[in-house]
Amino acid sequence: MTTLDIATDIVCPPTDLWSDEPPVESDLHLQQIILLLSCLDWLWQDRNDYYASGNLTIYYNERQLKQRYFCGPDFFVVLDTEKRPRKSWVVWGEGGKYPNVIIEILSDSTANVDRKAKKELYQHTFRTPEYFWFDPNTLEWQGFTLIEGQYQPITPNEKGYLWSKQLGLYLGIFANKLRYFTESGELVPTPQESARQERLAKEQERLAKEQERLAKEREQQRAEKLAQKLRELGINPDEIA
Repeated sequence: MTTLDIATDIVCPPTDLWSDEPPVESDLHLQQIILLLSCLDWLWQDRNDYYASGNLTIYYNERQLKQRYFCGPDFFVVLDTEKRPRKSWVVWGEGGKYPNVIIEILSDSTANVDRKAKKELYQHTFRTPEYFWFDPNTLEWQGFTLIEGQYQPITPNEKGYLWSKQLGLYLGIFANKLRYFTESGELVPTPQESARQERLAKEQERLAKEQERLAKEREQQRAEKLAQKLRELGINPDEIA
């Protein structure tokens, strides 16, 4: 067998694979995934060194086409990679990178798998540094950090938020949704919330300027009335120091 024959026999595993995930469980699941994605993309809009997605297949074994070695987290973030559209996340096509953060949205049909089988997978195979789950119906909420190969619970702060070292953000429940919070505890807004806040700030600035203009106008009117009264008394207001 020649070198050419050997090279011809080598079959490289595909990297351009389509996602193979079923539809999300419910509207609550969809809304939560979109919320996590949109807020992070808004916050990191000037960054190009991460990839975040939801309900997208992660292919982590070249044998996946035969033995179905793949998994689709509800939401995940990969750091130190290129931000660009993808059909799926193919580990062997991404330099062996696995997610840095995974969040699963629990449901009646997936909760046991998310708490057990997927937790084991993310801990031992993916070795994902941080894993969280959230139930949008019961608001059950828990997070884990990988320490010496084992997931340990993340201790909540006084507000019940869990710190994500990977994201540099807190995660916590706000208005029955899982949201991001800055290190100082400020809510990371959605793009729509940010736009409303910006409009409100501009309106407040406009009102403040209008109040200042009206105050100056009233002061000028009072000064003019006083000057007129002095003139009626035979006093030149311009000569008063």
